[in-house]
Parts: sequence; C-alpha cells; structure tokens
Amino acid sequence: MDMETAVAAGGAGLTGWQAAALSGAAGWVWAASYFDLTRRTRALAQPWVIRHVHAETPAILRFQRMQHRLLDNFFSVLSCVVSVPFYTGFLPLLFWSGHGKLARQMTLLMAFSDYLGNVVKDVVSAPRPCSPPVRRVTATQDEKEHAMEYGLPSSHALMTVCLMGYMLHYVLSNGACDSFMITAGLSVAFLQVLLIGIARVYLGMHSLTDVIAGICLGVVILAFWLVVDDHVDAFVVSGQNVTFFWACLSSLLCFAYPEPEFPTPSFEFHTAFTGVAFGIVYGVQQTYSRFHGPDAALILSQQLPLLAYVGRVLVGIPTILVVKSCSKALSKWLLPVMCSTLGVPIVSSCYVPALKAPGSSSSKSDPKQVGYLQKVFSLFPRKAYDVDTGIRFVQYAGLAWSVVDLVPVIFTYLNL
Repeated sequence: MDMETAVAAGGAGLTGWQAAALSGAAGWVWAASYFDLTRRTRALAQPWVIRHVHAETPAILRFQRMQHRLLDNFFSVLSCVVSVPFYTGFLPLLFWSGHGKLARQMTLLMAFSDYLGNVVKDVVSAPRPCSPPVRRVTATQDEKEHAMEYGLPSSHALMTVCLMGYMLHYVLSNGACDSFMITAGLSVAFLQVLLIGIARVYLGMHSLTDVIAGICLGVVILAFWLVVDDHVDAFVVSGQNVTFFWACLSSLLCFAYPEPEFPTPSFEFHTAFTGVAFGIVYGVQQTYSRFHGPDAALILSQQLPLLAYVGRVLVGIPTILVVKSCSKALSKWLLPVMCSTLGVPIVSSCYVPALKAPGSSSSKSDPKQVGYLQKVFSLFPRKAYDVDTGIRFVQYAGLAWSVVDLVPVIFTYLNL
C-alpha cells in the first residue's frame, strides 16, 4: 500500500524524470565520443595498473607454489558461483519460490554491477597477470571466456560483494534477527568474498590489485543500490512508461559502452545481462498482480510445499531454455531483415554467416533503403553495427520474460 501511494504521488513528474535520464544518457554518449573520453582515461589509468600487475607477478608465483589438485577443483567450483550459468539457474529459482522482490532486485543489481564492472575493464584495458609464468587454471568454458577479458576490476569479486551483501540486507530487513544471526550472516558474506578473492589470485586470473579494485567498486555499487532499491522496485512494478523507458535505456547503454583497446567478451556479457533485465522488467509489468505481488505463495508454505516447488523447477528450467533457443533462432532471422528494411548498416561476428565478411554486399545497406534512419545512424562513430548484439539481447530477454510470465502461466495450469 505504501509503495502504491508513493508511486501515485510521484507519477505526475515521472515522465519528466524519464526524459531527463534518457537525455543525460544520450548526452554522455555524444560527449564521450566527441571528447574521446575513453582514450584519455585509459592513458591515465592503464600504465599505473600495468605497473602494479607486473610488480605483483613474483608474489602470485610464490602463492601458486601451494598448488594442489584439490585446491584447483575447489577454487574452480567456487568461481562458478557468480558465473552466467549460475545466474541462469539461481535467479529463476528465486522468482518461482515466491520471493519476487528479492529476485527482481538481484537481477537488476547484477545487471547494473556487471555493466559498470565491464565498463571499467574495457576503459582501462589492463591485462591479467602474464601467463606464463603465472599458471592460469580455466576448468570450464565460462572461465576460458572470462580469461579473454581484461583484468581490472575482478568481476567475480565485485559481483560476490553485491550478491552476498544484498542477500544479507534482504534477510536482515525481512525477518526477526538477533545479534547472533547478524554476526553469522556477516561472517558468511565476508568469508565468501575472501575466498573468491583468494581463488582469483590462486587460479592466475587476477592480481591482488584487480581483486581489491573489484571489492571496492562492489561496495560502492552495493551502497548506492541500498539507497535506490525501493524506488527502482516501485517504478518497475507500477511506474509509467516503464517498458518504453527501459527499452530506450538499454539501447543507450549499448551505445555508451566504451570500445576496448582490443576486442573482448565483456560487451557480450553486458548485453546478456541487459537483455535479462529488460525481459524481467517487461514480464513483471504484465504479470505483477497475478504472480509476483506480496500475496505470492512462498516456498515451504501451505500454498507452495517443497514437492510442488520441485515440480516448478522440473517444468520451468527446460521451458526457459527452450524459449531462449527459440528467441535466438527467431531473432537471427528477423533482425537482419528489419535492419535491411530500415537501412541500418550491419555485420555479424558469428551468428549470421552471410554477414560475417565486412567487405561483402550483405554487410552494407541497400542504397534504395537509405533514408532518415540511416542518416541518424551515420551520426554515430561506427560505420556498421554488429547484429549479434541485438540477437544476444533478444534471446536473453526472451529467457527472462519466460521466467516471470510464460512459466508462471504454465504453473497455474498445472496447479503448481
């Protein structure tokens, strides 16, 4: 009731706030390009970071002398806790357990922190510890992709701080907690962050400077989010023009992303998280009162016993993976056709073979289609846009939408 009252009271000025936010983001895109802010910032920060990473190499080598097969496996598994596959499974489980607000906030916070962390990575473009001589352990495909990114800050350290910090805040804010529970919660969160930091150095993925930078940036992001989380949630569940605003903001974030010194997968990770955030926002807007309100059945309650929750998981996980696959296939066919029709110049780095060669006619717009929209795109620094970004965005947005909209509808029909 308080949330609805607050939104109703602030709804009159919301459109102005949205316009100001989008204008500010667009202005930043222009200013960053015009004044070449990425290159200037990199020239200041990169040499300092590289010196520290190189200076720490002997210490990393001494630390890695304690290598053991059990430690390799333990730290590799531990690092999976903040990987993309982990969030693909963890966040849907939160939504289906009835903790809708926690799930929404965790999703948006992870997308926000991933974006800022990857922006800093690609602005600084500082390398990871040199391997060899440093031993780098990449036990999973996800770790191999992370190893292709730049080093500072450590995304694992940053995301762990945000994940553990916000979950601890949620538990302490929504339950009767004594001093022992508070101490235990803080201890577990601190231990998890510490172990992740040690793991990243032990596995040869980061220097101590990278880890410290990730922890510090994570603390700043978490502190900011704890101030705005209620306002963001009120906007998402019952604000004005939410879907349109979020779509525009997502597009501007793609344009605002800095160009790294050399290509890395960081932009792909950002696109996936941004797509997930948009899909969640859109889906919640459609179904909040039906499935995600304060009256939603909580796990282990009479309305949602453990057996029913297991049924939800067994039905829901395959469903969202099918939707993700279908969304990818549909967007691979539809987006190139739309771009060609609108005259937007595109290429494809991997998803659409016909658009891979930059010099081929497929990567250029049809001269007959040149019009206002192409003139608008010509104002931006890039001559052609990677359609894979849109495909990746759509497939993860489709996955997230199915988590909060399609799958709960299936639960209703199956009485789960």
